[in-house]
Amino acid sequence: MAKSNKFAIVSVMLCFFCMGFVDLVGIASNYVKEDLHLNDSTANIFPSLVFFWFLIFSVPTGMLMNKIGRKKTVLLSLVVTLISLALPLFGENFGIMLVAFSLLGIGNALMQTSLNPLVSTVMGGGNLASTLTFGQFIKAIASFIAPYLAMWGATQVIPSLGYDWRILFAIFFVVGALATLWLAVTPIKEQPIEGKPSTFVECFKLLGKPIVLLSFLGIMCHVGIDVGTNTTAPKILMERLGMSLNDAAFATSLYFIFRTIGCLTGSFFLRVMNNRLFFIISVVMMALSMCGLFFGTEKWMLYTAIALVGYGNSNIFSMCFAQALTSMPQKQNEVSGLMIMGLFGGTVFPLLMGFASDAIGQAGAVLVMAVGVLYLFTYIKQIKSA
Repeated sequence: MAKSNKFAIVSVMLCFFCMGFVDLVGIASNYVKEDLHLNDSTANIFPSLVFFWFLIFSVPTGMLMNKIGRKKTVLLSLVVTLISLALPLFGENFGIMLVAFSLLGIGNALMQTSLNPLVSTVMGGGNLASTLTFGQFIKAIASFIAPYLAMWGATQVIPSLGYDWRILFAIFFVVGALATLWLAVTPIKEQPIEGKPSTFVECFKLLGKPIVLLSFLGIMCHVGIDVGTNTTAPKILMERLGMSLNDAAFATSLYFIFRTIGCLTGSFFLRVMNNRLFFIISVVMMALSMCGLFFGTEKWMLYTAIALVGYGNSNIFSMCFAQALTSMPQKQNEVSGLMIMGLFGGTVFPLLMGFASDAIGQAGAVLVMAVGVLYLFTYIKQIKSA
């Protein structure tokens, strides 16, 4: 039994790595922009499209889990993700990339909603929090190696494959296929799910409760800043320092490195520090970052700003999510569905940032993210001190 449980845990952790594939959207959209000669507002359609599907699929995925089970839902998400990774290997025209990024978003929406409950099933309630934290760490590994893989593919001559930076998709496809097969053959016993599935009407009614609405908006801002930095940081380095895209792609990895450090250390600080104080420190770091990204013209200043927003933004989701969830313990399924829908912020922010950067340069994109940071300052009073 112990061996079976360990086998299942490793399988689930590999799925967390696959969950991180969604973060390739930042660096990939920059390469697509360069290859297809797109402007910022058009290129930013790609990351926006990825996160649009969270609005549509989060609650239906919860209903689907009640019908077919958590493991099968995660498997479905992996299959959709595999298709999204395979498409760019056959071409790079606008239509193919549009479909590929859409499927990547749909697959990730299914995975984000179903994988955490599957972890709960595997762990049987034991060490759940620490297991989920470790899962986020595994996810972040995929996030920050994606730019390196793209850079490697773009700067190496691979005549037999000819995928240039798109070798990133091929490598992740192989890992995703392994994760799919491993989970498929792993026996996981699920308990029958009681109660009726959440519906859109039930979920949206809860937005009438202030803490739920404010937390939903907080998560929208968190994800918007996350995707926005992921996409815009390399563009800022290219605009201010004259870097090539391959050199500037390091900015995306730097962001995810500090976000990973933030996830690991944040789980400790949230146990030993006043939660409201830690939230204030996190948002202040993000505000300093926005100033650095707006005014910075030197490499050290811009890198510092990227590191600050990476660390500061790393625990915002969990704190907003926890405030909403604990406020309505009897409606946790519905509240969870709404909070996942908040990932739709990853659609809204990049679109606005694309228009702003086309109008006044990358400083415009930073201003859009700064609005999200300002909102998080207003959310501070919602954080319980304990």
